[in-house]
Amino acid sequence: MKYNLAFKYRIYPNKEQELLINKTFGCVRFVYNTILYTANKFYEETGKNKIITPASLKSENQFLKEVDSLALSNAQLNVKRSFTNFFQKRAKFPKFKSKKKSVKSYTTNCVNNSIRIEENKYLVLPKLKRIKLKYHREIPKNYRIKSVTLTNSNGNYYVSILTEFEKEIQKVTSNDKVIGLDFSMSELFVSSENQRADYPRYFRMLEEELKKLQKSLSRKVKFSKNWYKQKMKISKLHEYIKNCRRDFLHKLSKKLSETYNAVVVEDLNIRGMSQALNFGKSVGDNGWGMFLRMLEYKLMFLGKQFLKIDKWFPSSKTCSRCGNVKDELKLSERSYKCECCGIEIDRDYNAALNIKNIGKEILKY
Repeated sequence: MKYNLAFKYRIYPNKEQELLINKTFGCVRFVYNTILYTANKFYEETGKNKIITPASLKSENQFLKEVDSLALSNAQLNVKRSFTNFFQKRAKFPKFKSKKKSVKSYTTNCVNNSIRIEENKYLVLPKLKRIKLKYHREIPKNYRIKSVTLTNSNGNYYVSILTEFEKEIQKVTSNDKVIGLDFSMSELFVSSENQRADYPRYFRMLEEELKKLQKSLSRKVKFSKNWYKQKMKISKLHEYIKNCRRDFLHKLSKKLSETYNAVVVEDLNIRGMSQALNFGKSVGDNGWGMFLRMLEYKLMFLGKQFLKIDKWFPSSKTCSRCGNVKDELKLSERSYKCECCGIEIDRDYNAALNIKNIGKEILKY
């Protein structure tokens, strides 16, 4: 069976390569906006879809010939995808890309080995040739490179290399080492083995520093040089928080996937919950959704089980010992007291035990 996996690296282009990369960013943005404008205008006039090709724009815009043609083709495909998602009501109407606000990136495809890694320290890309690469994680030889997405984040350049490989995954059917995870706002999760993730809450740790930087930004003249400098400082701090969070979640999900044969969680509507209970910052800080995605694909590659149970299952209200279900349990009550069997247990630990038990029933362990 075929699978896809992406590897992210930092690259160090020289001045000429950096200039061409930034040109490509601009050309991709220009092509995307022009195709979107033309398609929107044609739809308003006729009610039909028409997506022009990047080749039709090259005669009037000679600068488009200087950059990678596949990057321009991918910009066209992105417009098509945006319109498809809009008409199928999966997304809002596509927006034009801004030079100052939008993420600077482009994607190019591997054709006839045009993208490859050489000497474990260079990445060969169309038009750019050899770029210095921080090759901290080796791509297996049987993995085929499909495409590369190049991005600029706060002056640093990164590539995400998408690979394809074939693998026969042997499913693990052992009925031991099953764990249930109950979402916790402050600790990320509490497990059925009474373990806490002890998430450091990076955003909260640096929130005061962010406030100072944002306060300083509000005092500067908008769109001035100092305003942009201050905005860059804020962006770099946000990126640092994001990288810390991602690193913690990768290591934690790897540890869980290697230790347990099955992980059971609740299928929660985190966004809705954060809006209803005004927990937006806390939910965004712990990255629960990102953590689950990491956990799911790592377990899948190891042939192990990842299961989401129904969000309406009353895991917090159910007694993990006798199965009694309470009619009401306030959010402020942090311990569970059962009227039937008399057990008194931590609320989240009790919920995690219930999640594990229902998961074992579904998996028939």
